[in-house]
Formats: sequence, C-alpha cells, structure tokens
Amino acid sequence: MVAIMVPRAAERPTTPDRRLLDALGMRCTAGRISPEALPCVAEDATAGSENELQAVVLGPRDSVDLPLAIENSRYYANVRRRAQVGDVTHRSIREIEEYLSSNRDQVWENSWIRVPKRRLGRTALRTFHSDILANKANGSPELRSDAGRFFTSFGGDECIRFPVSYLPKLALAELLGGEIGMPWSLRQTGYAAMERFSNDNSSPETSSLYLIENAASGRLGSAVAEEAALRYLLMDSLVTWSSLQFDLAASGQQPRICFAPHPPLRQKELNQSISDAFYRELFVSPCLSGWEVGEKKRDYMHLCHQVLSRSQLNVIPKLREAGIVNYDVVTLPSTSNVSLANNGTHVSLGSRRLTQARRMGGELSAAAEKQISDLVIKISEHFLPLFVDTYSAAPYRLDFTDFHPERILGFLPHELDYTHLRMLWRLWKVKADLGFLGQRLTPYGPRPLDQLLKMVLRLRGDFIHDLRLIDYPVAWLATPHSSALDGDVGNVERLKEDLEALGVSDRKLALYIPFRAREFNVHGYVGVEGRHYSLFPSFVEDMDKAVMLQQVIVAAAYRYALAGEWRHQDIPDDPTSESERRFPFFAAAIGLPKFYVNSKTTNQFLRHMLRRVAGIRPSLRYSGYLHVPRAAYLTALLETLEAENADIVAACGAVECLQDLRERLQDDSRRASRRLVRGILSYDRTPLKLPARDFNLKAETYYRGELRRRQLEEALGYLRKAVAAEKSCGSNSDFDAQVQHGARVQDPIRFLESVSRSLPLDEANAHDLRAVILLILAIVGTRTEMQRGAH
Repeated sequence: MVAIMVPRAAERPTTPDRRLLDALGMRCTAGRISPEALPCVAEDATAGSENELQAVVLGPRDSVDLPLAIENSRYYANVRRRAQVGDVTHRSIREIEEYLSSNRDQVWENSWIRVPKRRLGRTALRTFHSDILANKANGSPELRSDAGRFFTSFGGDECIRFPVSYLPKLALAELLGGEIGMPWSLRQTGYAAMERFSNDNSSPETSSLYLIENAASGRLGSAVAEEAALRYLLMDSLVTWSSLQFDLAASGQQPRICFAPHPPLRQKELNQSISDAFYRELFVSPCLSGWEVGEKKRDYMHLCHQVLSRSQLNVIPKLREAGIVNYDVVTLPSTSNVSLANNGTHVSLGSRRLTQARRMGGELSAAAEKQISDLVIKISEHFLPLFVDTYSAAPYRLDFTDFHPERILGFLPHELDYTHLRMLWRLWKVKADLGFLGQRLTPYGPRPLDQLLKMVLRLRGDFIHDLRLIDYPVAWLATPHSSALDGDVGNVERLKEDLEALGVSDRKLALYIPFRAREFNVHGYVGVEGRHYSLFPSFVEDMDKAVMLQQVIVAAAYRYALAGEWRHQDIPDDPTSESERRFPFFAAAIGLPKFYVNSKTTNQFLRHMLRRVAGIRPSLRYSGYLHVPRAAYLTALLETLEAENADIVAACGAVECLQDLRERLQDDSRRASRRLVRGILSYDRTPLKLPARDFNLKAETYYRGELRRRQLEEALGYLRKAVAAEKSCGSNSDFDAQVQHGARVQDPIRFLESVSRSLPLDEANAHDLRAVILLILAIVGTRTEMQRGAH
C-alpha cells in the first residue's frame, strides 16, 4: 500500500449563515446543527414516490391489438408493397413478419386493448369521453384531433381502444359507478385515486395516493414502501378485475402489469425494423389520463422520443473525438431510440420547515433555496454508488456482438467527459474479457463476421448490474459555460439551451439528473427527488432501506450545506469535475471493479471521501491519476455517514439500515442484482453460461411471473397489517362502515388471509378482487384523513 494516497484537503473555516439558521429555527453549535432541527429528519420529513410499470397483453396474434394494429397499418402495407417491387430489401418485411409470427409465449408488451362499449357502465363511459376532450378544463365539447384512433370495431362489437396504462383508471370508474350504497367518503377516495394513474412515455405510471409524513413506525422508508406496495396491489387488482368485468380474457386479451426495468427485448428488435414515426404510433402513450390537455402532453412525449433518438446519433462524433471510434466504419444506432421504455422509481423527500420558510418569505428566498438545493444535490451525488446494485438493479446480458461502442455506451458520451469515457470503455472491455492473445477485440460491424468471430474465439460478452442507468439518459453533463448545480437561479435553463445547441437535448424537455431539486415555485414544496432507482426485488427488503439511506444522505447534505462545512467552491461545477464525481456511479452500474480520480482533483469533498479508502495507489496506466477500488470506496462512503452523521442516522431510525448496508457490501449474494439473477435462473448457473438473448427473455418472464407474485404477496402482507392496525384502534367508525358497507366484508383479516394464495396466482374471482380494491381505498382514505387532522 502506498504511504501517501490523497493529499489532505486544507482546513476550511465553517461559516454558516447565522441569519438563515435563525430564520429556520436552527441552532449551530461548534459548526454542527442538531439532527432534530435538520430538514428531512423526523417530523420535518415528507415523502412520496412514483413508479413506472411494464404493461403486457397475453393472447393470440389475431386477438391482441398490437399485432392487429401492425398488420392493418398503412406502414406495413407500404413496406410490403415496396419489398414486392424491389424498392427495399425483403429483410425489412421479413423481420416484421418474424416479430408477428414467432411469439410462442403470446406476450405482447405495451400493446393497447379493445373493450366493447356495451361492457362499460355510464360512469366509465363518461370518464372516457371526458378524457378524449381537447381541453378538459374549459368545458368545451370539442374532442381531441386524434379521437378517432380510440374507436374501432372487433368481433362484431363497437369497441374503444386504449393503452393498458389507462385501464386502471377506467376500471376504477367502472367499479365506483356500479356500486349502490357505498359510503360517500370511500367513493371520494376512489375518485381522487383515479387522478394518480397516468403514464410515462409508454408505461403505466402512478404517484403516491397520499403524502407520507410522521411515519407511525418512526421509519420513513417503511411508510414509503408500504404506500408503494398498496398502490401496486391496487393497480394490479384493478387490471385483473377489469379483465373479468369487461370479459377481456374471453376475447383473447389478458392484460398484466408488473415491475420490469428495461425495454422488452422483442420491442427493441421490432424497433430495428420500423421507422421512428411508426414506433411512436404503436408505443408512445396518447396521454389520456393525468393532464387537462392530453394532446399537449402527448406531443411532449413524442418530442422526448425524437430528441433522444437524435441525441444517440450525436454520440458518434464524440466517440471519434474521444478516440474510441478510430475508423469511419460504425454500426449506426437506430433512428428510433427505445430508452424511454426503461422503467424506474422516483422517491421524493420534502422538508416542512423549508417549505414553510419559503411560504413565509424572508431569509429563505428563491435564490437562497436554489443555492442550498444545488449544494445538497452535489454532495448527495457522491453517495449514489451506494444504491446501485445494492437495493435496485436491472440485470442484463450483453452479447459480444453488442459491443459496438456507438451502441453499447448509450448516452454515456453525453454524461462523461472524454477522459473518463475512455477510461470506462477500457475497463469495460477488460471486465468483459473481450480479448485474444493480449488484444482487445470488439465487433467489426457485418453481422456474419461478428458471429463467426464470437464463435471461433468463444467470446461471451458481459453481464451488467443495471442496464437502465446506461441505456437511459440519467445525468446530462454540464458544459464549460453552464452547470445545473452551481447555485445560480436560471442555471438549468441556461444548460438546457447549451445542450440543445449541442444536439444533446431540447430546452423544452426536463433536465435528466439523478438527484433533482423539488422547487417551491414549481412543485409547491422544497425537497430532493431521487431518480436513480431501477427495480427493487422487494418492497420490504429493498425499497424500505433505500429510502432510509436516501433520507440519511440528504439530511447529512443539508447539515453540511447549512452549517457552511462544505461550500459550492469545494465541489466545482466544470464538466470534468462533474464527470469525475459521477464516474463511480456509472462504474457501479456496469460492475467495474475500480475507477480513477485525478490526484490533483479540485473536488475537496471527494478528497475527503478518498482519505478513508483503503487500497488506493497511483495508476500505472494513467499518469497523474489514482487507482480507486470501488468496493473500498463504497465502504468509505458508509464509514463517512457513520462517523460524521451518527446522530442523523439515529434520528432517522436508520441504525439497522446502515448495518444491513454494510452486510450487503460485504456479501455479494445479498445485493439486488444477484438476488434477481437467482430468481431469473432458478438454479445454480451464472448469466454468462447462458446466451444473452435467452437470459434476457428469462428475465422478462421472471418479472411478469414469479417476481410479480412475490411482490403481490408482500403487498397483501402490508394490507393485512394496515387493516389490523385500524381494527385494533376500535374508534374509527367511518373505516368500519367502509369495510362493511363498501367492501362488504365482515372480517377483513380473515378475508385477506383467504385470498393470500389465489390473488397472486390470478385465481381470485371478481367479487374478491373488488373487496381488495375497496379495502385498499379504505386504508388510503384513513391515511388521508389523518393528515388533514394533523394540519
């Protein structure tokens, strides 16, 4: 071990803003703010989450909307006609026909569904007709310009067609409209829940049904995980109930939703064969729910797809400038990008104290809020590698033929500077063992040649822990003149203008960043949103603990920032410094064992972290850089939290959480991706012993099968505990009325035990599903009333 690793940062005076601390009611003693006075700790903390889900429709080709829409489209007819006359190769039409005919499992990801109008009640039809209005707010009866696409005929029935992401809302409208004698409070809760069902670019998306605050258990993570689990159970039960209520299974359509982190493989393969415009027609949501002017939001979704498709093409010049692509021969990325079909979870933490201070005006102005929030985010970003693969993951097998840098590096050329990009690419090739006789090999381009090279040299490719963080634009890099986190008001808009000029993004799009500020003037509260989560294997074991860790990190970052212990100038905002602090994050997603840091880095906070890292040595390959073992860096991050913020850890009730984190860092078998792989393979084999396509298809089967069942069982467990807690109080007559006259269940605990097996196996009947749905709404209503009473 080298005696001197990282030069120690010079001692910095602690200079808190006394007036601001006084205005916030915080006392700073010896440069430390007591944890009870910090934002996002104890009763000050609020939280919520958003979940993106995968939708599929099971059924034969001649019954499901997606294959029918492709076969009956003008695009398909035009391509077939052009192939017949020789204007295009037969490969174009052959690949589409193979997609339609080779679906042995009869699973159609992100398909729409067709529901006979005669099966819908008045409330559901009224809801649907309201949602296809051009503007729901102005009272005009004018329909959207694309309203015709939501109507069709099938099997002699007049049908409405829409994405599965819209089905939960329509199903809940149907259920509520068909109930007579339901308590009004329960009906109100149901109508409010309908507004929380929306969509991402192509996926169902939901946000918290109630604000999480003052967690009864003292553990915010447990409360956030419970709400997310109950919401998922509600969504799934609505989809399954509607399948029975609307007789969808009998018509050859079986909708399902599940947690799945990356785009479906077959959808990616189809995308290679069709135009970007046709891809958007098939898969981008029309945005029926969640917005007053649905077409405006739909156009935004189309813009996202167009911009990111163009953005990935624009990585090629950067790869050439970085020296990664040295020849004129490249395999072009598709002109239609599927990255927006990645699904993740966002967790937002809010501060009641900071929100109230902003509402009152005074010392915490918009400018002060911006300065603090940006610094908190910069500090928090250093801890991002602790989350990756530890709590959430998106395991994926890459074939040797996938290793074209212009494809496999995704958006990384827009997220790392050239030096770190070159380092990462070399480390990745070493990890994937893409070598023969000491030479690193990557595919040349022609598919037959690449396949021959792979077979002869037995090159297997690689397995990575979190594809979503590589395949999706997680963190746009600052430019030399603009940073989103330098503390200046308006900096995000300036950076977006720069990124638009560089062909990276568009100023109309939200800025992609792993931690994002929740601004009072925009969101109505002050806080931080974590956007780095992919798939949690478990609500109980993973989401709960990840939220606790996020709370500790954000609270610690607020202390560092408010006490003046760390300042903006300690964490520079230039592109190289920003790339340097995010390098370990992306290295963790790929599974790289090490990364590099400039020995003269001006990031004083990073220097502070590195002082705790064992095994650092000067790099033999990169002069002036330090070789940093990733595992030791993660341990150092944990030790920093324990050593410098033990009182915050205790105040957040996270002592056991950090002990669990230490055990995960020491035992790979407890990490998220390893546990997912064990479920995917269900026997003792490593992913690399399986062909890449086979492993990835098995993963998709696991997500919509066994993992979905396990997560529904967890959610039912949460529901049983929540109902038991309400029943044990014995003083909530409204809850009892909702259970007896709404759900029509005399003994809800015994009822939930009776459906604990049938519901996860999709064997529950419509009556039982209806009761589960209304029990969840009763719990949601109770939690909402508790919040109203508290305020």
